Amino acid sequence: MPLDTSEQEIETTEKRQLSVLPWLRASAATLRQGWLRIGLPAKLLFLTAVFVMLAEILIFLPSIANYRVSWLNDRLTAANVAALAAEAVPGRNVPPALRNELTRTALVRAIAIRRGGIRRLVLPPVTEISIDDHFDLRDPPDLTFGQELGLRLSRIGDSLAVFFAPDDRVIRVVGHLGPRFDDVIEVVLPEEPLKRAMVSYGMNIVYLSIMISLITAALVYFAISALLVRPMMRLSRNMLRFGENPEDASRIITPSGRSDEIGTAERELAHMQRQLAQALIQKNRLAQLGLAVSKISHDLRNMLANAQLISDRLTAIPDPTVQQFAPKLIASLDRAINFCNTSLRFGRAEEAEPRRELMRLKPLLEEVAEGLGLSPEGKISWIVDADEQLLIDADHEHLFRVLSNLTRNAVQAIESHADGTGEIHVKAWRDGRKVFIEMTDTGPGIPEHTRKKLFRPFQASTRKDGSGLGLAIASELVGVHGGKLELLDTSIGATFLIELPDRSVR
Repeated sequence: MPLDTSEQEIETTEKRQLSVLPWLRASAATLRQGWLRIGLPAKLLFLTAVFVMLAEILIFLPSIANYRVSWLNDRLTAANVAALAAEAVPGRNVPPALRNELTRTALVRAIAIRRGGIRRLVLPPVTEISIDDHFDLRDPPDLTFGQELGLRLSRIGDSLAVFFAPDDRVIRVVGHLGPRFDDVIEVVLPEEPLKRAMVSYGMNIVYLSIMISLITAALVYFAISALLVRPMMRLSRNMLRFGENPEDASRIITPSGRSDEIGTAERELAHMQRQLAQALIQKNRLAQLGLAVSKISHDLRNMLANAQLISDRLTAIPDPTVQQFAPKLIASLDRAINFCNTSLRFGRAEEAEPRRELMRLKPLLEEVAEGLGLSPEGKISWIVDADEQLLIDADHEHLFRVLSNLTRNAVQAIESHADGTGEIHVKAWRDGRKVFIEMTDTGPGIPEHTRKKLFRPFQASTRKDGSGLGLAIASELVGVHGGKLELLDTSIGATFLIELPDRSVR
């Protein structure tokens, strides 16, 4: 069945809307892309001009409304004078020539006065007049804020309607005649002179607004450009230039010395760029060092393997001294070869998973002391306070490396202090499913500025020839066991506390 006329119109409208939507989306996307391509100075100039024009529009609307009311009040005043002149004529019989002159001077066609509730037509129209609209310019007393605002808005709407009204429109205007609200003067006049006056006044305001907008936009543009845009462009250019070669220290921004937010941003950017440049330089050096270590470890592993083969023959010598030290020599060589193999696997980001076993801790501590030549009666006293039967759940090699690094650091700290004599005290105990190992030395302690980066590689060494790797390696090895290594606050020397938990029980 064919569609009726209304259904066809609805369908046609829907098709037009569907065809327009893609065009609107494409236009919005084009405008957005064009806006994004515009530089910051152009955006600033455009937005400043737009905002000033908006402010001028907000000023223009009340101004044009006030001008209309003022113009009409002038007509009412002139009409009141004409009415007084007409009433002064004897018998109030106004000659046609005088009447025409009075209405022409006042720009009205008819004048009426109402006093005491009695309305009288002072100067009647020559011919019959059709009135198109009525306006009351009286302000009622005791208006509330909402009523006052509504009155102002309605007058703004009436003033805008003048621009779009036909030229032959005739209006009736009512205004105050005396102190009483009911005493009024009414005039009938053509709106075309008002329209011409308002167009002339409006164009003057538009020209003045454009001039003010351009001047204000230029001043605001240059001020904001000097205060914000140029410094921001300088920051962005510097970031692009620095990003091309971050290791070049000459590309670091030089702060301008400003004390505002821009100056803060410049100083923070310079600080960040310096840190980044130093970090990249250090990364490159570490990469080169890693390559060198890999090469050295490769060749050293081969040499140690040869030494291991030779040392194996020592076990065949029946000498008691050789039989006593040969196993220890072989164990040290095995440990050194394992270290070299670990170095060659430099690409791994963390230590290998520990092969944990339940073992007695005190023999391991004695092994560490024997490897470093420490004893209770030596120049550096080695004192162990631990139960013979204390068991710890850990990887033997990992824990040996941790204790060896901590002990070696303590020995080096004591030897660099005073006469090189001191004490290393190791205390170990179990608390539930955790074992704690506390190592204290009587050395000079660790400086405050070093404590913050104590466990960072290549940064925590307190000796000129130190690498700063010992504590970093120890902390990482303890970490893979699920424990933690921390420095305790002490008045003398340095105290490290190792916390190692047992493996979780499924």
